[in-house]
Amino acid sequence: MRNVTKDNITEAFMGYMGDDVNPRLREVLGSLVTHLHDFAREVNLTHDEWQLGLEFLEKSGMICDDERHEFVLLSDVIGLSSLVDLLHSRPEGTSSSVLGPFHISGAPPLAVGGDMKDRFDGPLCLAEGIVKDTDGNPIEGATVDIWQTAPNGLYSSQDPGQDTYSFHGLQTTGPDGRYAFTSVKPVEYEVPTDGPIGEFFKACGRHAWRPSHLHFIVKAKGFRSLVTEVFPEDDPYLDQDTVFGVREDLVMRYQNMEAGTFPEGFALSGKVDGPYIRVDFDLTLVRE
Repeated sequence: MRNVTKDNITEAFMGYMGDDVNPRLREVLGSLVTHLHDFAREVNLTHDEWQLGLEFLEKSGMICDDERHEFVLLSDVIGLSSLVDLLHSRPEGTSSSVLGPFHISGAPPLAVGGDMKDRFDGPLCLAEGIVKDTDGNPIEGATVDIWQTAPNGLYSSQDPGQDTYSFHGLQTTGPDGRYAFTSVKPVEYEVPTDGPIGEFFKACGRHAWRPSHLHFIVKAKGFRSLVTEVFPEDDPYLDQDTVFGVREDLVMRYQNMEAGTFPEGFALSGKVDGPYIRVDFDLTLVRE
């Protein structure tokens, strides 16, 4: 197009695509550019504002490495990650929630009833539940990838004082579909604010806090994989999670348990002589 104007530039962009472009790419990229062009026209975007946006993206890219994923965090804090989850969650199963930027692949096997608390201080938490299908039948052979923060509010990938797979474990369910483990009670924490996302929070007048939670990735043959997290009902940030991850069916309740009630079948059985907290939370998978 020889005479590009502010009104026909979107049409020109679409016209430059080749005839053999993947149809889904044409749809997604075309819609993205259309909305971006409409946004620029709507707010009458200035050169300085455009440059500021480019610098923000450049800084986000420069701070990324194998352990720091600033673009994932950006997607989280603007709600895009959660929106994609919400678009594809199935109401008959457990809701999905954000993966977050701190998951580490290759977690070591953790026996059902195993312990992740190890040497760390903090309230002892016993968590268990059943991985089941939408009819309530337990699923055998499901893998449950579990991770959380340490008591200092940091994931192992953020904290040189932790082992690589601290507070990470991978369980496989038996015929009863049960997962179970002990750990330290998760704590609320701030997402990293020492990079461009911190500047974003300041500009928006927002806090960076997430409610405490446990992460799960659950997979089983013939079922849709589930990426989710569960939150205690009394957490002070439950109603304003900075990454928009809370769903009503992911809110759980801790039970305060008295000394002497710790059950058999756990790595810590016979070793717990004080009070602890317990949570029971089932995970429902949807068939593919």
